[in-house]
Amino acid sequence: MSAEVLSAVDTPVDGRPTKLVDHFALGLNAPICLTWELTYACNLACVHCLSSSGRRDPSELSTAECQAVIDEFERMQVFYVNIGGGEPTVRSDFWELLDYAIDHHVGVKFSTNGVKLDAAAARRLAATDYVDVQISVDGASADVNDAVRGGGSFGTAIRAMENLAAAGFTGFKISVVVTRQNAGQLDAFKALADRYDAQLRLTRLRPSGRGADVWADLHPTADQQRELYRWLVANGEGVLTGDSFFHLSGLGDPLPGLNLCGAGRVVCLIDPIGDVYACPFTIHEQFLAGNVRSPGGFATVWRDSELFASLRRPDSGGTCSSCSMFDACRGGCMAAKFFTGLPLDGPDPECVQGYGEAALAARTPGTAGTAPKPTGDHSHRGPVRGQATGPVPVLLMTRRPDRACDENPLAGLPTS
Repeated sequence: MSAEVLSAVDTPVDGRPTKLVDHFALGLNAPICLTWELTYACNLACVHCLSSSGRRDPSELSTAECQAVIDEFERMQVFYVNIGGGEPTVRSDFWELLDYAIDHHVGVKFSTNGVKLDAAAARRLAATDYVDVQISVDGASADVNDAVRGGGSFGTAIRAMENLAAAGFTGFKISVVVTRQNAGQLDAFKALADRYDAQLRLTRLRPSGRGADVWADLHPTADQQRELYRWLVANGEGVLTGDSFFHLSGLGDPLPGLNLCGAGRVVCLIDPIGDVYACPFTIHEQFLAGNVRSPGGFATVWRDSELFASLRRPDSGGTCSSCSMFDACRGGCMAAKFFTGLPLDGPDPECVQGYGEAALAARTPGTAGTAPKPTGDHSHRGPVRGQATGPVPVLLMTRRPDRACDENPLAGLPTS
């Protein structure tokens, strides 16, 4: 795709950024990749779901509207699209849309809990070019995973991995949101990926969607953040992060990747009803850039949105600019600040220098409970498959294994 900087934004004095990352920071003519939530419908009710998914929105884009958006992607030369939800495979036209995207030169990566990936679906995927699959798990053992994602969800994910492996689909992704409960299982997650000739992808827990309600209990401790950084330094070349942890770069050398917030610059989110947000973790009216159903479609939103133009301006750093680590961490995650009630020009709540913790403590009394709430709650109103009553309660572990390798990720499961 084109890496030409948008002419509408400021550029350095000489007119041309000197490094590739400078192009990214100032915005591109098209996103490198974008996240597209096809539906809010989901068979699970994960406690940290970034979009509070569960029930389908009756106004979600039709098949024809989705195909029109894909046509735009082709014209804009979008490299690939990351399909999510909700659970995208529960849409009746999912496979039709996947084939349509590939036929129109748009690669597809889709995230799934594995509920629809039976042996036949796995064989179909293995025979399809330009498609990648990302299986979501949040524990390397059923007890840790199912406390967050729902009873039986670990077994469902493992069966999907078995089916993909049996079909010869290698290199699929195992996606993990790092939490306080699974941070000690990093080696076990890597072993799980290696078992299936897959690749591990670690992402950061943000206080987005239902995650806003559990972030204080689930986000890794400062000690766990430091251990995660050391682990990523040692294993980073073989582990994907999607630039989730650039806030940890303040601990030393930058981690592999862009190490900057790509919201509105190289990434964005399209939700099931066509609303376009700066990134998947900022589903709030303050970060709403437009809608693909409006005149000009997605291309006009991406290129002409006032919100995106503001995000593409050079970052002054705000109160973080005086910190010696600012060039490494770039002030951290916009969504993490916003949904914890911190100013966007201040430190990340998980700032490794401790400034975020101090900022959280210094909030005006009473504001901790009045931080901005994500837009829209699509949670199930009643019992969910594998759960007794509604969303899964957060079950904090009372004992952590002495070593990560003490947890067998395949305990209790067939070995063949």
